[in-house]
Amino acid sequence: MITLKSSDGETFDLDEVVAAELKTIKNMMEDGCAESVIPVPNVEGKILGKVIEYCKKHVKKSTAKAEEHSLSDADLKAWDSDFIKLDPATLFDLIRAAKHLDINSLLDLLCQAVADMIKGKSTEEIRNLFNIKNDFTPEEEQEILRENQWVFH
Repeated sequence: MITLKSSDGETFDLDEVVAAELKTIKNMMEDGCAESVIPVPNVEGKILGKVIEYCKKHVKKSTAKAEEHSLSDADLKAWDSDFIKLDPATLFDLIRAAKHLDINSLLDLLCQAVADMIKGKSTEEIRNLFNIKNDFTPEEEQEILRENQWVFH
């Protein structure tokens, strides 16, 4: 059993097979640095809990292949679709956590979710979605549009 401690002090007990899904933690375990509680200083408890939930579900899928009650690929895909139905701030926190903990499958899923959120949207719609302030003057914006016309046609 491995215990992780989030930046806000929340602790999570994981089976080693689940902890190994977090490559950063797996490397610590292999290097003998995972003796007691492993601090995860860059990730809050709420986010670390979501990361662990994802890893548990995906470990369950990979270990269930040998069992009769296997989780189908379609079921896992549906679960992933529900998992990423989050507000943009939480999505970005999860992306940072997945990057920090080196969980490529989660990082890919989350980045695709963000790409899907902005697909087909105008610059202004994307700014509104992610609460991004436009700090260009109208002249600067026109210059950028002129220099990058190929993007908008």
